[in-house]
Amino acid sequence: MAMSLGAVGLSYSYIPGTLALRDVTMSLEESKTTFILGGNGSGKTTLIQCLCGIRAPKSGSVQIDGRDLRTLHPLQRARTIGFVPQIHEPVFTYSVYQIVLMGRAPYLGPFSSPQKADHERVAAALEVLDLWKLRDRSYTAISGGEQRLALIARGLAQGAKYLLMDEPDAHLDPRHQHDVFNRIGDLAAEGFTFAISSHNPNNAILYGDTAVLLSAGRLIAQGSPQEVVTPESLQHAYGMEFETLTDANGLRAVLPVTGRHPQS
Repeated sequence: MAMSLGAVGLSYSYIPGTLALRDVTMSLEESKTTFILGGNGSGKTTLIQCLCGIRAPKSGSVQIDGRDLRTLHPLQRARTIGFVPQIHEPVFTYSVYQIVLMGRAPYLGPFSSPQKADHERVAAALEVLDLWKLRDRSYTAISGGEQRLALIARGLAQGAKYLLMDEPDAHLDPRHQHDVFNRIGDLAAEGFTFAISSHNPNNAILYGDTAVLLSAGRLIAQGSPQEVVTPESLQHAYGMEFETLTDANGLRAVLPVTGRHPQS
């Protein structure tokens, strides 16, 4: 598989002498959804931020279509990679339309205004995610699920080939989680490539094409969700026992074994 966007021997440190990521090598498959899994402090958010260029590696590199990400001009990088943060609280009361229009910033000069083509891209992104009816609503007044979709629409308006999302299911109820992840799956089928960090390994089973599992900054598994999300690998990552359950339709889920803990 040719690399599209990925890490090669990537290490990152917030504090000298302490690595948040340790020699991580992984890649995203084009037009697929990859879930980056792991417990608190495992390095999920740090990896997402390194992949989109927010943080520079201490060692190793991020490669994009065969090039070191650091060789891309910031504008070119912004036109290629979109980032959806876990928490987005604008200072001002922007409308949904204005939030999505911000995705066109990499195409505007310092003193230029959005042109017809920019507004057409925004309208198309809103239509794809069924947000046109909310375009004039205040971003802060819509639901958490609708906010996540608006940020995805911003990435689409940005023209980004890769969309990297930090725990988009955080603070969402099951119905809104399902809606957001189904929309992501539809967009991946149209050619977009997603990387999504998540605490919940079942999200990878239900909605992912591939998965990456981190523990203490190290990559411990990568492959299909069936290969990665196993009781053995999850025990390694989360420090507790898991079991696999399968329903009558063959749908698989992993659950913690309550009241039982691995022997030290």
